[in-house]
Amino acid sequence: MNPMDTKSYALAHVRQDEQGRFVSHDLKDHLWGVGTLASEFASSFGSSDWAHLAGLWHDLGKYSKAFQQMIKLKSGFDPEAHLEGKPGRVDHSTAGALYAIEQLKMPGRILAYCIAGHHAGLPDWHTGETGGKALKARLTDKSHLDHALSQPIPQGILTRPKPTSPLLGGSNGFALWVRMLFSCLVDADFLDTEAFMDEGKAAQRATSPTLQELLQRFDTYMNETFSRVSPTPVNRIRSEVLSQCREKADEPPGIFSLTVPTGGGKTLASMAFALKHATKHGKRRVIYVIPYTSIIEQTANTFRNIFPDAVVEHHSNLGPDKETTVKNRLAAENWDAPIIVTTNVQFFESLFAARTSRCRKLHNIVNSIVVLDEAQLLPPEFLQPILSVINLLARHYGVTFVLSTATQPALNSREGFGWSFKGLEGVREIISDPDALYHEPERVVVEIPPDLHQTESWDEIAERVQRHESVLTIVNSRQDARELHRRMPEGTLHLSALMCGEHRSRVIENIKQRLDDGRAVRVVSTQLVEAGVDIDFPVVYRALAGLDSIAQAAGRCNREGKLERGKVVVFVPPNPVPPGHLRRAAETTVSLLHDPHQNPLQRKLYQSYFEQLYWKAPSLDKQGIEALLKEDGEGEDRLKVQFRTAAQRFQLIDESGYRSVIVRYGDSPALIGKLQKEGPERWLMRKLQRYTVSLPEYQFQKLINNGDIREVYPEIFAQTSDMLYHPDLGVLVNETNPDPSALIG
Repeated sequence: MNPMDTKSYALAHVRQDEQGRFVSHDLKDHLWGVGTLASEFASSFGSSDWAHLAGLWHDLGKYSKAFQQMIKLKSGFDPEAHLEGKPGRVDHSTAGALYAIEQLKMPGRILAYCIAGHHAGLPDWHTGETGGKALKARLTDKSHLDHALSQPIPQGILTRPKPTSPLLGGSNGFALWVRMLFSCLVDADFLDTEAFMDEGKAAQRATSPTLQELLQRFDTYMNETFSRVSPTPVNRIRSEVLSQCREKADEPPGIFSLTVPTGGGKTLASMAFALKHATKHGKRRVIYVIPYTSIIEQTANTFRNIFPDAVVEHHSNLGPDKETTVKNRLAAENWDAPIIVTTNVQFFESLFAARTSRCRKLHNIVNSIVVLDEAQLLPPEFLQPILSVINLLARHYGVTFVLSTATQPALNSREGFGWSFKGLEGVREIISDPDALYHEPERVVVEIPPDLHQTESWDEIAERVQRHESVLTIVNSRQDARELHRRMPEGTLHLSALMCGEHRSRVIENIKQRLDDGRAVRVVSTQLVEAGVDIDFPVVYRALAGLDSIAQAAGRCNREGKLERGKVVVFVPPNPVPPGHLRRAAETTVSLLHDPHQNPLQRKLYQSYFEQLYWKAPSLDKQGIEALLKEDGEGEDRLKVQFRTAAQRFQLIDESGYRSVIVRYGDSPALIGKLQKEGPERWLMRKLQRYTVSLPEYQFQKLINNGDIREVYPEIFAQTSDMLYHPDLGVLVNETNPDPSALIG
């Protein structure tokens, strides 16, 4: 129907077809479509009735005369006409929030959060530190609802039964439940809008294979793999770990730990558990969560080799996280795939997020299996809210967790010495006797200096390291990596986060090839090689660090057990360990290793190490996240939650002082050209992520002032000078008076 032909036809969206004719989206159809889809999504956690109302009422404000006049004025020429936040936009979300409260009284505030935030993000109840209008203030302006109700609205939308399904999680779980409802609403809104605005795009969403099919593929792959490997002690351990993971997968859902020495095949064994557990208990997907962006591609590629059509890789996006264009919002990931490979940052920050794009995926975490790889790297300063949300997801949303690591952290609840810690509930170990695995013939011997307070100079360290033809040296910061590398013989390879992901991947492949060919190779790296990078050196040097880091470094030494013993050497560098968590970890290690002949890889040490590390942390909830999200208000402030402030504070990596830059390496110049010509298409931004480097603000501004980088698209910056990026070292920066915390990685 042409929207210009009738006054009674309410529009949700308008587009033009290929012939330039107006095509309209009936607002009634949009509301029913979103309500139905949101209800379907929320059925996975028993809250369909709440989500259905959120969908039906989310765009009631579009019935207002002002909105209809605006969209008709812009019809066919602005596909963003339904978005808020720009001059001339009409607030169409407050009306539905007000109507929910009018109909449901106090419980209506639950829907009000979701409806009021379905474009701009979940709001704070009170005005918080993030800016933006708080929900309490928005609900005082009743005119938005009056304007909507003054127009004809189908009674089937306005008059609905009240929801009866229970709130999940009590006062501590209220915020997560609202966020889950919000996820159902915004994903349904995106998909229904997409189906109208871009019919071709909706049709492109391929049907994925089932988890049962993926399990069959996986079993075939693993049987073929193990039929070709030699029966070494290491491979016998891997086979035993795989067998126990398959056996334990039949147990009821919940929280599991997988404690296996480095090199014991945790990645594939945990996937074996996940796929079999999923088919046994009707789970919907497997989400594999990795601590570092720098290693996500290797794990994703491992799974793609087995499941080429079932893996979505999702980590931090290049450029601004904005939701102001239809193209960007519809391109946001919703994790509707059988296997997701993502990062700690993406996974946990999404669970505490307020932004629409971040929250969209949350309902697809429900009834899934989440493998937390290298679980010891969960940040202590956010540990309490992280463990609380894991408990809630396991108890109320059907999520099974697997905490996979060689150095299992001490995450059980404890009290004492004025210290209280609410840990994970009912964790079950997958391996029947982890100590037996750690008592297998030791692949490495670890040398500890007699005095862990006595430093060595870089010249002394370089002289010791270069005595070995093939050796990996791991240091604690980018600056340390360059200090040592410049003292090493020509041909020594360098790895740090000052190199873009594509560059690092090529260097790692080069290292692997040289090692496989039996050629000598020396490498100086930051700690980015310690988790998930499958390399095998005869000798590894490790700068003093946390006990878990030393164990991870040892996992890159004699990994396949081809030598009788590999050698790991711990040394004390001239520069102190960067402040904060890394320094506390190193200090805890020093306090535990009293005897230089002590084996730091003993499993029994890890419990004491993590207990001390958590006790030394300034706080296990340093930003007060749990207090912000706990529903404990009274009177007119009942159901109050500071969603936006909590999301702003919950940043596992404080990126406020960092800026991403696209460097000139490999194919990036051509991709930058496409960005400037075509804008930030999702496929293009995915490729460009491989060519980005994150720099501290002070370095970024210096490069801007020197003309070495420039803005190539709004808020997206790229290298202009060919002199900025070194083929071996990555971005060349002046480290005079650097901020130590900015040099990690």
